[in-house]
Amino acid sequence: MRVSVTKRSLIPLAAAIMATAVAGCGSQISDPAAANSTTSGASSCVDTSGSSVKVGFINSLSGTMAISENTVFDSLSLAAEEINASGGVMGKQLQVISEDGASEPTKFAERAGKLIQQDCTAAVFGGWTSSSRKAMLPVFEANDALLFYPVQYEGLEASKNIFYTGATTNQQIIPALDYLAEQGTKSIFLVGSDYVFPRTANKIIQAYAAAHGMEVLGEEYAPLGSTEFSTIVNKVRDSKADAVFNTLNGDSNVAFFRQYKSVGLTAESMPVVSVSIAEEEVPGVGLENVEGQLTAWDYYQTIDTPANKKFVAAFKTKFGAERVTSDPMEAAYTSLYLWKAMVEKAGSFDVDKVQAAADGVTFDAPEGTVTVSGENNHITKTPRIGKINSEGLIETVWSSPQAVEPDPFLASYEWAKELAK
Repeated sequence: MRVSVTKRSLIPLAAAIMATAVAGCGSQISDPAAANSTTSGASSCVDTSGSSVKVGFINSLSGTMAISENTVFDSLSLAAEEINASGGVMGKQLQVISEDGASEPTKFAERAGKLIQQDCTAAVFGGWTSSSRKAMLPVFEANDALLFYPVQYEGLEASKNIFYTGATTNQQIIPALDYLAEQGTKSIFLVGSDYVFPRTANKIIQAYAAAHGMEVLGEEYAPLGSTEFSTIVNKVRDSKADAVFNTLNGDSNVAFFRQYKSVGLTAESMPVVSVSIAEEEVPGVGLENVEGQLTAWDYYQTIDTPANKKFVAAFKTKFGAERVTSDPMEAAYTSLYLWKAMVEKAGSFDVDKVQAAADGVTFDAPEGTVTVSGENNHITKTPRIGKINSEGLIETVWSSPQAVEPDPFLASYEWAKELAK
């Protein structure tokens, strides 16, 4: 059975625009209690009286982030098709309404408002950059609606209206730093895109480095979508750092790694650990530019489990044998199944009942079994460090022995106590 997908043009909404203005301040929720205090006078228009229920997908199908986000749309579509083929959610088929965030946070906010207020979706899935998530957050809180966000991020946030199915900081960045330290790394250079995630992540990295005797020899940023990195890579080379921690996003990675290689830097001479390059991005960046480089994620296509083999086979059957799977794709795929499980546990599509049922919901995901924490709406994840091989896939070189509980505010780390204030 094929999933019904409808793509519609943008219809601006006054309420969404107002919410976008709030998001433009760049504020972040730093206390779960504050997130849970949001109240809304909005009434839901979700219609569950028929044989189907609407869900929204919101991804950058155009713009600088399309290189990454189109793949998330594909994996969400696969999950929806599988769920429909197995009987739907509480017996109702999923009707997907898709919107293009076009790599612009304001458009994400506007189109999220449309999905909630005009399309009357029961839940929305998507977003990639933290800027897009922060722009959408007040829209979902004001309308008391649900967003499932599938990408690793900088942490220090929790909202009762967002379920975070990508890794938070203690499930990706901190394990990557621990791995570097174990490999004898004494100095690092930080390179990132100039927006919320890299700047907040690098504040955390600076705090970690100070507490662990690791020297940060430089910190440089480029605008999202930038293709000029000659000055930055020369600074990196001249620093003689042991390693680079890379938080660039989107197609900026293509230019960075090409210019990195052009000045004589290699994975052997100065390895780069990337947190936003996965299997799907490798061909675009150029295998010759990134072979041997390191990545930090919680999922790789090469994971040898029955659940992952099934996922990879299904994805390739639907989209082509040459296609690959990646962490954000897997987290998005998992998010739709988690929502299904929450709804069925609640016995209702109502937002408040789904929220109340969420704690303890599990799913045998391709990355391994994941469990929802009702305390902060994040999920357990298994951190993995990978190395890009000669086939463009990523092989695990280190893995956590067990799934790691989410700690978005880093409450369990003494050195991070000032960060969440």
